[in-house]
Amino acid sequence: MTTVFLSGSRKISRLNDVIRERIENIVEQGFQIVVGDASGADKAMQSYLAERHYPKVSVFCAGNTCRNNVGSWETRKVDVDKKLKGRAFYTQKDKAMAAEADFGFVLWDGKSEGSINNVFELLNSGKKAVVYFAPRKEFFNVKSADDAERLLKICEPNTSLELQGSSNIRRQMESLNITAQRSLHL
Repeated sequence: MTTVFLSGSRKISRLNDVIRERIENIVEQGFQIVVGDASGADKAMQSYLAERHYPKVSVFCAGNTCRNNVGSWETRKVDVDKKLKGRAFYTQKDKAMAAEADFGFVLWDGKSEGSINNVFELLNSGKKAVVYFAPRKEFFNVKSADDAERLLKICEPNTSLELQGSSNIRRQMESLNITAQRSLHL
């Protein structure tokens, strides 16, 4: 069965009609869905799926407690080293979802490190992602390092530099053979 990893930025808390239409396509095809437990996009997508009474959903949580599980679906608790904090703590959950999924659907505000990291995680596993880039209200199919590079280039310049300065993002880019130097050439 095909599994889709739904994820997105915490600053995206509402789904517009085109996003709902894409999720509806996933539902109509009967795909299994894995989704995180964060507020924002995760919770908004959970709410839509709960309204649809869609049963094929697993909510992944880092540690012992889920922050959100709107539809009371099966929970998958990912063991995380308690020494990890912040983004590093939740990245473990995201890695588990990316490993389980066949492809991803990511709602990205153009700034969230966690959301773009999920795209890189999927690519590094040989999987594709559809990214809704909220600043432009456009969808991008990301299947390769070149596609990811193009996505980074359309971010605000300061954001692109900040993301490329993140050690985690830099590591993901290096594994895809995208260098910061290469991605800055506009």
